[in-house]
Amino acid sequence: MARKERNLICGENSANRYPANINKVRFDRFDKTDMRFYESIMSQSNGHMGMRGSFEESFSGSHLRGTYLAGVWYPDKTRVGWWKNGYPDFFGKTINAVNIIGIRVFVNDEEIDAGKNEVESFAAEMDLGNAVLNRQMVVKTNAGRVCIKSTRFLSMAHKETAAIRYSVTPLDDKAEVTLLPYLDFNVRNEDANYEETFWEPRMGEIFPDGGLVGACTARNRFGKPRFDVCAVMSVTDSGLGGIVHTETGLGYVKQLRKYVLGKGQAAQVDKLVAVSTSRDANDVGLRARQILRTAAKHGFDALYGSHCAAMAAILEACGIELEGDASAQQGLRYSLMQLLCTYHGHDSRLNIGPKGFSGEKYGGAAYWDTEGFLIPFYLGVAEPSVTRSLLMFRYNTLKQAKANAEKLGLKGALYPMVTFDGEECHNEWEITFEEIHRNGAVAHAIYDYVTYTGDTDFLLRYGFEILLEISRFWASRVHWCDRRKSYMLHGVTGPNEYENNVNNNWYTNRIAKWTLDYTVWVMDTFGKHLAVPFDEAE
Repeated sequence: MARKERNLICGENSANRYPANINKVRFDRFDKTDMRFYESIMSQSNGHMGMRGSFEESFSGSHLRGTYLAGVWYPDKTRVGWWKNGYPDFFGKTINAVNIIGIRVFVNDEEIDAGKNEVESFAAEMDLGNAVLNRQMVVKTNAGRVCIKSTRFLSMAHKETAAIRYSVTPLDDKAEVTLLPYLDFNVRNEDANYEETFWEPRMGEIFPDGGLVGACTARNRFGKPRFDVCAVMSVTDSGLGGIVHTETGLGYVKQLRKYVLGKGQAAQVDKLVAVSTSRDANDVGLRARQILRTAAKHGFDALYGSHCAAMAAILEACGIELEGDASAQQGLRYSLMQLLCTYHGHDSRLNIGPKGFSGEKYGGAAYWDTEGFLIPFYLGVAEPSVTRSLLMFRYNTLKQAKANAEKLGLKGALYPMVTFDGEECHNEWEITFEEIHRNGAVAHAIYDYVTYTGDTDFLLRYGFEILLEISRFWASRVHWCDRRKSYMLHGVTGPNEYENNVNNNWYTNRIAKWTLDYTVWVMDTFGKHLAVPFDEAE
């Protein structure tokens, strides 16, 4: 389907019937054949977790419901046509985690499914000022039309908390409406090399107003840590006194609420969810319960207010105005919101996947895109601590970068093309071992940060050691050409990735020379104040 036919982002359809709104991204028509695109555009995140813009209720059409937890990943065994020396044993990926948004809906025992039911009207919008997703949909059923409304967000004020306000209203006649809010850890990745399951779910638990589910990542053969995850939900309604029954099983918990509603009467529930991982707690169940208890004490409205206030504070530094082109202004504001929600420097163990939390492509791993493209962005619109956290990720994984260079028989450090913990997990030889310009992106990011912020303390204590090891790599990777009286870099892949295994790629040569020059300048300028020693002969 051509992009102009999608009519998904306001202002982009061919007839331009809907003027661009610089404050929102809006879908004004439902197309069940293009659900995956909708889910990607309407994805949400808060640095700790993210999810695609899937409907809460069931959907039988082609789609990808996904929840992703920052830093929770699995080493999926490499699958290639034939093995080459040096291939990493695994490709790491952020794995699809517990479904926290699910709410099944039945009207007179008929389940609502927009993949099957006719959708009479549809409106969904992402507020670019607060990253809140609102949806209203009228669906035809055998019992008449019903209106579904949903508001949800991942809290920027309480990182491990998600909140959904959801209602169903019969429009034509009275009806029995059953709501089944649930949590489900029986999920799989579409992107799995051997179609394996990455989770080992545990039995759920029942509470008076909700329940708990947990799981651990499956065992792996590569010595990588396993992650425990727990999700807890509480569900409250608007006081209609629906019958409540809770069930649990392996990796799931669900609550049944049944209402007899008159025409125009709404059944509304607030579903609050807390998600804890073993990255942050030894007892994930205890932590999740404590977080949910606090969230429930606040309630949906107070959580909404604190989330919006936190988003406003983050976006305050991003007041970029473009005059004369509302669509461009809308696109800019959307991109700012998504990037700042994806990562905001709260955890230096994390990095940024090229697609953020919007799906499984690229596995959610760290690429050189962070230093090459995103650090200049964060320096311009965020607190310096955000960039410092990203650079500390590289400092804390310097040991693994040195091991990567050693595999090639070289000195110094070669930062990985794809990684979660510093170990290379990209399995295309021409990229993994030849696209070495990525080293220069890390070095230039240090220069950008120190130049922009004046943080020489970082340079002396951390940055110089990275520069020194990267420079040692370049010095051992080049070879002298007596005919041209210069050093050369043969067998590389440039940043455009179109030409593999070429000699003297301009960008790679230039960034290597620049890194060496900058490292020597730091040596000359700061000398004995540097935290690590260096050999003058170098």
